[in-house]
Amino acid sequence: MAAVVEPVRLDDAFMQDPHAVAEVFRREGPARPVVMPRGLRGWVVTGYHEARALLADPRLSKDAGRISELFETQVDHRDGEESPRTFASALTAHMLNSDPPEHTRLRKLVNKAFTPKSVERLRPRIEQITDALLDQMEAAGGEVDLLETFAFPLPITVICELLGVPEAERAAFRDWSNTLVSADPAAPIEQAAGELVTYLRELIERKRAEPGPDLLSDLVQVSEDGDRLAEHELVPMAFLLLVAGHETTVNLIGNGVLALLRDPEQLAALRADPALLPGAVEEFLRLDGPVNLATLRFTAEPVRVGEVEIGAGEFVLISLLAANRDPARFEDPAKLDVKRPAGGHLAFGHGIHYCVGAPLARAEAEIAIGRLLARFDGLALAGEPSRLRWRASTLMHGMEQLPVRLG
Repeated sequence: MAAVVEPVRLDDAFMQDPHAVAEVFRREGPARPVVMPRGLRGWVVTGYHEARALLADPRLSKDAGRISELFETQVDHRDGEESPRTFASALTAHMLNSDPPEHTRLRKLVNKAFTPKSVERLRPRIEQITDALLDQMEAAGGEVDLLETFAFPLPITVICELLGVPEAERAAFRDWSNTLVSADPAAPIEQAAGELVTYLRELIERKRAEPGPDLLSDLVQVSEDGDRLAEHELVPMAFLLLVAGHETTVNLIGNGVLALLRDPEQLAALRADPALLPGAVEEFLRLDGPVNLATLRFTAEPVRVGEVEIGAGEFVLISLLAANRDPARFEDPAKLDVKRPAGGHLAFGHGIHYCVGAPLARAEAEIAIGRLLARFDGLALAGEPSRLRWRASTLMHGMEQLPVRLG
C-alpha cells in the first residue's frame, strides 16, 4: 500500500515557479494531494501520459452543479479560512463546466466561429490590429511594457470585435477578468462577477433588440438546425468566450516573447528563418503555456493514477505546464527549441474539452510575434529578468509585466 502523503499548500512559490514545484511533485509520483490558495483540496497530476489520459477520461466530470456541491466537502478550514464561494453561478454554467450530452450541444453552437477556415478569414483584420499597435509602440519608442501595449490589446480587440462588444466598453474586461482568475483570497471575486453578469445581460438584450454581424448576435438567434441558447446559457457562454478568448492569448504572446529574449540563439534562428514560426508557436505552448492548472474536474467514481487511487467526489487538477515538461515524453524539456517537431503538447487540453479557440490563439500568436520581431531588430528585455513576476493565479500562467527595449 502506498504511503499516505500530506497535502502541500500551493502558495506564491508555486505561482512564481510552477516548474520547480512540478519537478518535486513528479519525483513523488504522477499525482499528489494539495490545498489550493483559497482552501480547496484536490490532487495535482504532473505526468504527461496520466494527464493526457485523464483529460479524456469520462470518469472525471466537469458538471458545474455538482462541483458547487463538492466545494463544501473539499475545503480546508485551517487558519480560520472561509469557504470559497463559487462566484456567480450565472457565469459558471458554460460548456467548459458541463458533460455530454449538454457539452456536445453547447459546443456545436460555437464551433463554426473557431474553425481554421473561419479564423483564416479573420487574419487580415488581426494583421491590421497588430500593425496599428506596433505603429503606436514605435512612435512611443524607448522602453514599453509589452503586455500593456501589445499582448493584451491585440486579443481583447479581436475577441470583442468577434463578439460585438463596443470599443468604449472593453476596458472593464481586463479588471473583471484579472480578478476572476486570481488566486488571491482578498480578490473581490463576487463583486467582479456580479458586475460582469449585469453587463453581459444588458449587452445580450441590446443584441436581441438590434442584432449585428457578430457572434453574440448569432448566439442570441436560433441556429440553422433550430437550436438556440436558453436565457440562462447566454451569459456564461459570452463570459467563457470573452475571458478565454483573450486571457490565454495574452499569456501565449508574452511567454513566447520572454522565452525568445532569454535565448538569443533561438531568437536568431527564428529571425533567420521566419518559416519556423508556426512550429515555434507550438514550442512556446509546450515550454511555458498560458494555462497552469486545467479547470476543475472531479472524480465521478474512483480513479487510479499510478500507485494512487483517488476516491469518488475528489477534485483533480491537471498541470498542463508539468505535463508539457515531463522528460518521459519530451527530450530536454526545459530547453526552448524552435526546431523541435511540433505536436503532442497539452497546452490547449485534450479530449472533448480541447480549447475551441485554439486556431484563433495560434493565428494571433503567429502574427503578433512574427511582426513584432520583424519590426524591432533590437528588441530586448529591459531590467533584470529575475525581477519579473508571474500573476497570482493557479489557472493562468502569465507575467504581471514584461518591460522591453524596442532597440
